[in-house]
Amino acid sequence: MSDVPDPVAEIRDLRVEIDGHAIVDGVDLRVLPGKVTALVGASGSGKTTTGLALLGEYPPGARVSGEVRRIGDGPVGYVPQHPAAVLNPARRVDALLADLARPQVRHLPRAQRRTAARALVLRALSDAQLPDAEALLRRYPHQLSGGQQQRVVLAQALLLGARVIVADEPTTGQDALTKSRVVEQLAAVAARGIAIVLLSHDLDVVRALADEVLVLRAGRVVESGPVERLWTAPRHEWTRRLLDEQRAVPQGGAGAESAQLILEVRDVTAIHGRRTTVLRAPHLALHPGECLAVVGRSGSGKTTLGRCLAGLHRDHDGEILLDGTPLPRSLRRRGRAQLAAVQYVFQDARAAFDEHRPVLHQVARTAVRLRGAEERAATDEAAATLTRLGLPVELAHRRPGELSGGELQRAALARALLARPRVLICDEVTSGLDAVTRRGILDVLAGLVGEGEDLSLVLITHDLDTARLAHRVAVLDAGELVEQGPAHRVLTEPRHPFTISLMETTERLEAGTRT
Repeated sequence: MSDVPDPVAEIRDLRVEIDGHAIVDGVDLRVLPGKVTALVGASGSGKTTTGLALLGEYPPGARVSGEVRRIGDGPVGYVPQHPAAVLNPARRVDALLADLARPQVRHLPRAQRRTAARALVLRALSDAQLPDAEALLRRYPHQLSGGQQQRVVLAQALLLGARVIVADEPTTGQDALTKSRVVEQLAAVAARGIAIVLLSHDLDVVRALADEVLVLRAGRVVESGPVERLWTAPRHEWTRRLLDEQRAVPQGGAGAESAQLILEVRDVTAIHGRRTTVLRAPHLALHPGECLAVVGRSGSGKTTLGRCLAGLHRDHDGEILLDGTPLPRSLRRRGRAQLAAVQYVFQDARAAFDEHRPVLHQVARTAVRLRGAEERAATDEAAATLTRLGLPVELAHRRPGELSGGELQRAALARALLARPRVLICDEVTSGLDAVTRRGILDVLAGLVGEGEDLSLVLITHDLDTARLAHRVAVLDAGELVEQGPAHRVLTEPRHPFTISLMETTERLEAGTRT
């Protein structure tokens, strides 16, 4: 008898076509209980389309052939790459989760149901690695970081009692400590007999968590096998390239020291909901032509800091100065020149575009709105900038839904650059991207900073390897600015205990260990 258990779901010879083009072509997948099966590959390789097939969901207008079977009555849970898209912005977290918990306690006496549902919600949040759950339950989704939103969606999947969980980039936008805990939690979920299909660009996480790996390229499986075999003896050229690119990150220089400051933070304290302090930054400075990386755990205040700089989070005290002049706290009170000077590139590029208009038109609109450029000149400049960033013009004429995540991220960068900013704030812009696409975006950013002193970069990232692109690094922990200094010093000789723990956890993940 075989020791291999029967699958809880299975895909055979799946082919998905859009407009005659196969985005998934002949994929086979066996999903086993208690096992983690990872799908890896470049952006647009077919990972998400294959994962969504397990839920019976396909892109609009797709022609589908092949067989998808789910064995048993258990539902398939889904944790999407962009969690904000599936969280109702008008409802607090407790309401979102209570809706899923109530059906599970209907068998209890009415007087006990509310307490029992609350206990299920708190347990799911704990299992999803969300500390301080009581405080989080009172917040709306937009008051959570990207990592916190991701884990709320994971809690929803756990509350559903899914037998299979499709986790689409579940560690996107998360620091090494949180990644490690997500790895531990998903491993614990698998240990309870739940099958996990992991769609991920993060090969360190894949190595630490997966049992089997399928490597996709252009919709086809080019290699598959046990995770350690693929790491130690990859057989396909594309697998070797993915592994090679995983840690190939451009290095930042020492940075030209200058007494001049483009942007300065003085005694900034930011709050959520009129009572919860989420950020304290006594002093932070950005020099001409400099790249400053802001690192820390998910929920540490990194995005709040970036949003304060850009005028997107007005609930803060203190001052933010551009060329020595205080900036208005609210975006609406900033003049056109101030809006153009400080540009923000969001983590979720797809949500930042209007799905109904061509990308090229939206990119060009920035030059028209903020610089008063003529429509034709703006379109020509947009096309040239997109081409320089590696996005062909023929793709730019398409709508956002027809572009991959990496292509949209390049478009988002182009749109910000058309404002000709002094400061570019990039919020986790490589999160959710495969190693090859990530390297391409980082090369673009390194080139932008290296072109001269006209542009300075604030790089918000959970990834310490990505932070090596920077000249200087600032570390946030629980909303506090705990350490800052030259990148080489902070990343090789950290002084604060939290920074030390981040470095140690990153090293463990890279070694492929779970603890």
